[in-house]
Amino acid sequence: MLSFQCDYNNGTHPEILRRLVETNDEFLPGYGDDKYTASAKEKIRKACGREDAEVFLTVGGTQTNKIVICSLLNSAEGVVSATTGHINCHEAGAIEETGHKVLAIDHENGKITSQNLRSYLEKFYDDEAHDHMVFPGMVYISHPTEYGTLYTKDELKGLSEICREYELPLFLDGARLGYGLESRGTDVTLEDIANLCDVFYIGGTKVGALCGEAIVFTNVKPPKRFFGIVKQHGALLAKGRVLGIQFDTLFTDNLYFEISRHAIEMADILRDNFRKKGYEFFIETETNQIFVVLENSKMEELKKDVLFEFWERKDEKHTVVRFASSWATKEEDVQKLNELL
Repeated sequence: MLSFQCDYNNGTHPEILRRLVETNDEFLPGYGDDKYTASAKEKIRKACGREDAEVFLTVGGTQTNKIVICSLLNSAEGVVSATTGHINCHEAGAIEETGHKVLAIDHENGKITSQNLRSYLEKFYDDEAHDHMVFPGMVYISHPTEYGTLYTKDELKGLSEICREYELPLFLDGARLGYGLESRGTDVTLEDIANLCDVFYIGGTKVGALCGEAIVFTNVKPPKRFFGIVKQHGALLAKGRVLGIQFDTLFTDNLYFEISRHAIEMADILRDNFRKKGYEFFIETETNQIFVVLENSKMEELKKDVLFEFWERKDEKHTVVRFASSWATKEEDVQKLNELL
C-alpha cells in the first residue's frame, strides 16, 4: 500500500533514531533541563537570527496552539483565524475548551489578507456595543496554510503592521514550517518569520521527528510562569531529553531544511505527474500538499492501492482529495503512484 495520506505517518528520521539510541544510557535531568535541550534551543535561536528568542519544546501541535493562545489572551478575548484555520476546524474545540472564542474571518486560498483583517477590526471597533463583545486579542495564521498555500513576505509584513497597530500578537502555526520554507516559490525565510511574527512554532511532528514542536517567542515575552502553563496543559515531558535530542539533531548540519527540501522535490514530481495526465487541481500549491479532483470511480480504484486524504465533495461525481509527500517519501513510490494514475 502506497501512503500519501499525511506527513506524519512514518516514524522518525534515522539520524534522530540513532541519536536517541546512542544517548539512551545517559543519565540526564528531566523536564528539559538536559544539555541536549539547551543545545537545541541555542541552535534554533541561531537559525532564527534572534539570540534574544525564548524557546520552549512541547509535545504536539494542538497542545501548542492551545497553550500559546490561551496564555496570551485575557478572559474576554478571542483569537482571529481564517475560517479554514486548523484551530477552527480540526482541533476538537481545544481553544473553546479554554473559554476563548475563535473569531473566524474570510480567507483567500486559506490565507488571511491584510484587507480582510483590517476590515474586521474596523467594523468591530465601529460597533458602539463592542465593549459587550468578545474582543480580538490576537491573530492566528499558519504557514503553510491548511490549503498548502504560502504567505509572501509582503503579506506577512502587512499583517504584522496591522497587528502592531492594534497591539495584537501575531501567532504563526508552523506545523509544516519546513515545507513552507523550502518551497521553490517562497520569498519568506525563518528570520523573516522571527522578525514579523511575535510568536510561532517550528513543527517537528510533521517534519521528521517522532513528536514535538518548538515554540519561539521573539517580539513578545512569554506569559508569566509559561513553563507551568505548559505543564498544566499536559504538554511537558518528564523525559524532556526526547524532545531535546530530536530538535538538536534536526538543527544540526541543516537536517531540518534538507529533509523538508526532499519532501518538496517529491511533491513537485507528483504534481507534474498529475498535470501531465490531465488531472484537475482544486487549488494550486507549491508545498508538500497537493489537492486533486478525482472522479469518484477513479478514487475508489486508487483506494485499493493508495492511502490519501478525503477533503471535500465537489459534486455528485467528483471528490477533492489530498496527496501529501513528506521527508520520508520515496521517489519509487511516487513513480508507482504515477503508474496507477
